[in-house]
Order: sequence, then structure tokens, then C-alpha cells
Amino acid sequence: MLLRLFVQNYAIIDQIEIEFSSHFSAITGETGAGKSILMGALGLILGERADASVLGNKEKKLIVEGQFDIREKKAVLQWLHQEELDQENELSIRREIAAAGKSRAFVNDTPVTLSQLQELCSLLVDLHQQFDTLTLEEASFQREVLDALAGQLSLFDQYQNAYRSLLQLRQTVVSLAEQKQKLLSQAEYDRFQLEELADAAFLSGEIEAIAAELKTLDHAASIRATLEHVSVSLLTGEEALLPSLKRLLNELTTQKEFHPELPALEERLRTSYVDMQEVGRDLERLGERIHYQPDRIQQLHDRVSLGYRLLKKHQLSTTDELLVLQEALRHKCQASFDIDEELQRQQKAVAEAEQSTLQLAQQLSAGRKKQLGPLEKKVNALLKQVGMPAAQLHIELKPALLGPEGLDAIAFLFDANRSGQLQPLRKVASGGELSRLMLCIKSLVAASLDLPTLIFDEIDTGISGEAARQVGLLLNALAQNRQVICITHQPQIAGKAQSHFFVYKQLGKDDREAAITKIKLLEKEERIDVMARMLGGDQPSAAAKANAREMLS
Repeated sequence: MLLRLFVQNYAIIDQIEIEFSSHFSAITGETGAGKSILMGALGLILGERADASVLGNKEKKLIVEGQFDIREKKAVLQWLHQEELDQENELSIRREIAAAGKSRAFVNDTPVTLSQLQELCSLLVDLHQQFDTLTLEEASFQREVLDALAGQLSLFDQYQNAYRSLLQLRQTVVSLAEQKQKLLSQAEYDRFQLEELADAAFLSGEIEAIAAELKTLDHAASIRATLEHVSVSLLTGEEALLPSLKRLLNELTTQKEFHPELPALEERLRTSYVDMQEVGRDLERLGERIHYQPDRIQQLHDRVSLGYRLLKKHQLSTTDELLVLQEALRHKCQASFDIDEELQRQQKAVAEAEQSTLQLAQQLSAGRKKQLGPLEKKVNALLKQVGMPAAQLHIELKPALLGPEGLDAIAFLFDANRSGQLQPLRKVASGGELSRLMLCIKSLVAASLDLPTLIFDEIDTGISGEAARQVGLLLNALAQNRQVICITHQPQIAGKAQSHFFVYKQLGKDDREAAITKIKLLEKEERIDVMARMLGGDQPSAAAKANAREMLS
């Protein structure tokens, strides 16, 4: 609900502040007084674009601020939560345009973008102006009207949840199919590589171990000759070192008691003799174990060549890296089998979801079809009451593919003059006709829909008398459970409002000062006077005043 509207420096509005009724407020005033300008200012906080040309005083900032009561607006509170904005009982929306033309928007003093502002205000205010593309023309609203009258809004929510789940499942199937196609294109080559590595059957570190063994076998003859020469030179040769070392040790032993340092030196020489003796024997044993094995060498050369070829092919360095690649290929080949199973499971889930979603859509269609005749009949009867006796609404419900709205393509077709040619609303209905048509429809579904604040501008175009009174009655009824604001030239409509605001121009003190727009909330006697002037001109007769008083009563 719009609690307060503050406007400063917009066109011929210097500064005004309006506190609105929670039910039905009428705004009247002479042509050119500034009623449409007031709606233009309101449009700024609803997200309409503007520039510095709308500034009255080019040296001052333009400010439009609206205060809304959102305590019972779940959709608004949810939007604020999603956008991480403050959630309070009252919501402040402010739009500022600097003299240079820069525009800024704020929600609860937090800067927001113009698109955010438009999205939020669509939940707060429904503004109907001449030549607007109204919500009435939107397929989603037309569908909502039928579902509201059929009492199946909760069923539609259930359907939408099911439809969103179905779309997600379908997307999963598409993704899995794409993955499968990629895997299939690579799978044959992957299987070939895996089989090649599996046939090679290398063990961890095997290629490196073979290379080390081959290095030994390739030099077996020279290694054995060297070992034999060294061991003989140490142990048994004509000039073997150990016998000579043994003689030297014996000579030193005979003299060690004659000098205090000789025992330690003798012990060191003895240790060296024992070590060299062991080294000689180890060399002898090692040489006996080394043999030249041409068959073994050829076998190892074949094996290591295979290993080096695989390493080069896959641009790897070690046996263990080959084994890691082999495991990865095994997983990839297994994945091509697994994805088939998962794809089949998801396709089955899609089929089940399509069936359950289709059943919900069929329930919705059945409910909508039942409402077509009654809704057309009621709306056409109301159109006669509000001054459109030749107008006719026809609702077309055609089968469609399963989509966000169900199985139906809904179209509201209109004929304003009983021409026999029903066409979409935007092609044949004027702004005033659309506003009255919207009023008729919303008065029928008001109890079922959480409508925002409804603002009607120029809804009374082309009507007067009883038709205007009927519009006033509809607006009054519509305002019992929601806020309605109507700009009107008809006293019959203004007389049905709980609050009546009068827009007028206040002249400057002299000819150099421009006139400015003012607005005031009228008391009862002031309302009678204003309505009498709407009926009988600037000098209303006693009969006009009596008529105005009767309208109010």
C-alpha cells in the first residue's frame, strides 16, 4: 500500500506531499492543473526513465519518494531477501535526478539499479494509463485470471514446480548425451591404449630396474676380469699385497713393546689387513657370480625397448607414470559404460516426470475451460454497466505444447464496437477501454489474487452519468481489500472514494513567477463544492450542489 508520496522539483510541481487512504482515493482537478504530471512523477519511482528536462528548477535536484506498507506483501519481502536489502514493515523508494541529468534510485536508502527498481515496483503498484501496454495483454496475467477464478492457483504453483523439475531432468539428459558422444568418439582409441598398456603389464619401477640390470650385463666380461685381477692382486698373486702386509705386521709386532705409540699403530695395521682380506674375498665371490648371458640380455633389451617406446608415445618419464595413465584410461573406459546406465536412468526419470507434469497440466486445462463461458458472460455484463454496451470479450483457449503455463495458449480477444471481428487487445482497445476492461476483470478476481496498489488514470474516458457511477461502484468494491487510486474527471466516480484529493495551480505573486501545482485533501463540504463545479461549472447551481451532496451520501 502506498502510504505517502513526496515530489520535489518535477515540472511545475515545486513540492507536494500526499498521504493516501488505504482504500479508494480519487484525484480530480481542472485540465492542465498537473494530474498527469503527478502520475509522471510517480512513474519515476516505478522505474520509468527520465532526464534533466523534467526538472522545474534547473539548479535544484529532483526528488520523488514513496513510502509503502509491505507487512502483508510476501512477494515483496521475498524479493528484498533475495536482493539482500533491509526488510521492515515500511519500504522507502526514492528517485533523484541531478541538474546534470544523472539519475539515482534507492530502496530503504540503499542504491539499486533501474531494472531492480522496476522489478520491485511491479510487485507494489499496478499503474494503468492511457496508451500503456497493460498487464491485461500479457499471457501470464490472462492465465492467472482463469486459474484464480477456477480456484487452482496452488495447483498451478504445483505444476510450475513439476515443470521446472522436468526441465532440469531434460537438461541432465542432454548433458549426459553430450558427454556420451564425447566419450564414444574417444572410447575406441582409449580402449586400444589401455589394452596396449595392459599387455605390457609393467610393474612399478620395472623399466628403471631393467635399465640398471642391462647396464651390468652389458659390461659383465670387463667387470669379471677386473674383479679377478683385483682379488688375485690382493690375495694370491706373486706380488699379492696381503702376504707382504702380513710380513710387515709381524715385524712391527716384534718392536711394539719398546715404544709406547707402536701398539696403537700395530693395531691399526692389523685392522687394515683384516679389512683388505675381507674385501679380497668379497671381490672373489662377486666375480664368480657374474656371467655373460646373451639370452637374458636380449630378453631385457626387448622389454626395456617396449617400455621406452610407451614412455615416448605418452610423453612420460617413469614406469609409475605409465601405471597412473593406465589406471586413468581404465576409469575413462569404465565411464563410457557407466554413463549409458545413468543416461537410461535419467531418461526413465524424464518419462515419469513428463507423465506427472502432463497430468497436472491437463487438470489446469480442464479448470480453465470451465471458466471461459462464465468469465466472458460476467465481464461482458460489467462492460455494459461501465459504458461499453457494444464491447465484447472472448477468451480463446488453444492446445499448445507443454510449457511454463501448461498445455494452453490463452488469448483475450476484444471487439469494442460489435464489428464481428475479435482481435488481440493491443490492436483494438484504447487506453480508457483497456482500463475499464481491466477494472471489470480485476473486480471479479480480486478475492483470489494478491493485487498490488491499483492506480487508474483516464479510466473514465468517454463515459458519464450512470456508466461513470458504475465505474465508481466497481472501484469502491475493488478497494474494500486493497488500495485503489483513480484520477478522474467524473464526480460520479470521485463521490465513491473514501478520500478525495484536488489538484490545482497556484499562481505566482507577480507575472514573473511561474504557476505551480498544489494538491490538497478535501473535507466533506469542500468535496461537495468541487463535485458541484465538476457538474455545473465554476458557478454551480443549488441543484448541482444538491446533486453532489447526494452522490456523496
